Amino acid sequence: MQNLLSVIICTHNPRSDYLQRVLDALKLQTLPIEQWELLLIDNASSQVLESEIDLSWNSHARHIREEKLGLTPARLRGIREASTEILVFVDDDNVLDLDYLETVIHISKDFPLIGSWGGQTRGEFEVPPPEWTKPYLSYLAIKEFEQDKWSNLLHQDETTPCGAGLCIRKNIAERYAELVQCDPKRLSLGRRGKQLTSGEDSDLALTACDLGFGTGRFTALKLTHLIPANRLEETYLLRLVEGMVYSLTIMESFRGKLPIQPPYSLQSKLREYYRFLKMKPREYRFYKAWRQGFILAAQEILHTQE
Repeated sequence: MQNLLSVIICTHNPRSDYLQRVLDALKLQTLPIEQWELLLIDNASSQVLESEIDLSWNSHARHIREEKLGLTPARLRGIREASTEILVFVDDDNVLDLDYLETVIHISKDFPLIGSWGGQTRGEFEVPPPEWTKPYLSYLAIKEFEQDKWSNLLHQDETTPCGAGLCIRKNIAERYAELVQCDPKRLSLGRRGKQLTSGEDSDLALTACDLGFGTGRFTALKLTHLIPANRLEETYLLRLVEGMVYSLTIMESFRGKLPIQPPYSLQSKLREYYRFLKMKPREYRFYKAWRQGFILAAQEILHTQE
């Protein structure tokens, strides 16, 4: 029977209990196992994962070692190795609902003009999140919504899927790979070791619009994002906010949305000063991280245009 889709897991030094839950959920998918392949991209892990992780339960599964560190190189390797027309990127802490893959196939057939799509992401926390973290949990790719939405326009946040459970047609992914290989800046996006940059998943998804397709988010697609305790620490979240704002601003500049620097008149400085005075200390720290990420990106973009 022909494989309908490829599940691609890119991982670097994974937490073994989390990855096992990811694989256990894949074993129980309602889409018959004969109809999809599994590619586990070992991205320069300290221990070679092929000797530690059994994939024999899927006859179409493969271990693939990618020595170039970084989520983008790992995803490019997955795109190159995949043999099907639909690709599903699953992080090593994403537990798919049991009908996830079957729903992916239905969407691919029912919405032929949508080139990349995703769904809802619930958070499962190792420790209860403190109350102060709630305004920042969206940075952990937690996305829950009540209505399907799609569009063929760029920069539509509510229809652009995140990297967790990202589904994409292979011809679009291959076009993205061509663009990235010719652009060092694009290649540098995405997580690399402990670096918290991102944006490559949005760049990948929005390539659908470049080719005349659309993007979408669907309520029927659901997964659980396993979140360890350290990701609820303030120092981690501050780094995450700065890294994501920086890299998303860089990514948007590739696609014609240049950052608008705020005016620096005396009046604007006074407004900003009074805004700071009203902020609580933690709120100010997060605003400062957001602003730092934006300013670093804007300066870099301006420098490349000179």
